[in-house]
Amino acid sequence: MFTGIIEQTGNVVELVRSGETARLTVSTKLVSRLRLGDSIAVNGVCLTAVEVTKNAFSADLLKETLDRTTLGESAKGRLVNLELPTAAGSPLGGHIVQGHIDGVAHVISIHRESGSETTWRLAVEVPHTLRRYMAEKGSVTIDGISLTVAKLRPDGIEVSIIPHTYSATTVATLKPGSRVNLETDALAKYAESLQRRSQTTLTLDSLIRSGY
Repeated sequence: MFTGIIEQTGNVVELVRSGETARLTVSTKLVSRLRLGDSIAVNGVCLTAVEVTKNAFSADLLKETLDRTTLGESAKGRLVNLELPTAAGSPLGGHIVQGHIDGVAHVISIHRESGSETTWRLAVEVPHTLRRYMAEKGSVTIDGISLTVAKLRPDGIEVSIIPHTYSATTVATLKPGSRVNLETDALAKYAESLQRRSQTTLTLDSLIRSGY
């Protein structure tokens, strides 16, 4: 489990494909706290460290990960957001992030907030199937970063970026057209699932069971 508070950024060393899978290697100082088999979020994707060296770690990417996220586009030198799992009892600084990407979104624009020299406004086009999980002032994870929805748009959302987030994450590398990993709020998905399961379907059998 993660919180969407990025600890460090790292650089892609290589992405080696093998059939429908791939192995991603990332260099980062976080390896001093990483052990073989540990989980680590890379641009919001929960991965397992299958190899840890002095300067880097490697993780295997399955077909589902390559199909549903942007990690398959990881060129050498690419900057990525990194976060280690949150220990039980630690402060929940962002929101509950599972590291399970729902889909890829596209950056519409990124520019300084009107009247501000320090904050930025990021607009993202959200896939139609995921827009129902977006709520103004709700939580969303973009490339692993916990953010608050500042505005709903017909085609997606807008979020505000504070100076620390802009400088400590990959946000500064984004531009219109950039593809980003999107994880919707897990609470919204569970609430929808519970509501769907609680709805009864009116059938002849259900009427008979009810005594009609």
